[in-house]
Amino acid sequence: MRCLSFCCIFALKIYLLTRLYMKEIIPIACDHAGYELKEEVKRFLEEKGFEVKDFGTYSSESVDYPDYAHKLGHSVDAGEYSRGIVICGSGNGVQMTVNKYPNVRCALCWTAEIAHLGRQHNDCNVISMPARFISKETALAIVDEFLNTEFEGGRHQRRVEKINKLIK
Repeated sequence: MRCLSFCCIFALKIYLLTRLYMKEIIPIACDHAGYELKEEVKRFLEEKGFEVKDFGTYSSESVDYPDYAHKLGHSVDAGEYSRGIVICGSGNGVQMTVNKYPNVRCALCWTAEIAHLGRQHNDCNVISMPARFISKETALAIVDEFLNTEFEGGRHQRRVEKINKLIK
């Protein structure tokens, strides 16, 4: 019994030290239309103390958005990252792609208020932004709200649990 208590305490200490000293990694992905905004968001995240995993694209040359969104969606679905950010021209294509993954709840965010409600009511773990329709300032406000809003739980928990339940 003592060994079990010691192991539990040791594991808790390791967990707390890890959380204290390791930077959270935020994955990000985009298509060519979202490339410039992605670069701004990356700088913003790094200034806030986050590490960024960039799944691409790496230029404004035309690409197929699913190639990059699938990488991010898979990594969040697999539990490699707890949350992420996707960007394309309208925000729709990348959102549809990542939402194919059962453990991803991606909210299309045009305003900081939508990001707030996406986190608070829907426990979104990924946000999608429409690079052709929002300013850099709006995008950074959306990201800030996404990072700093907690899921409210309560009556919303039941609703979130129903998201993946298909009606047959």
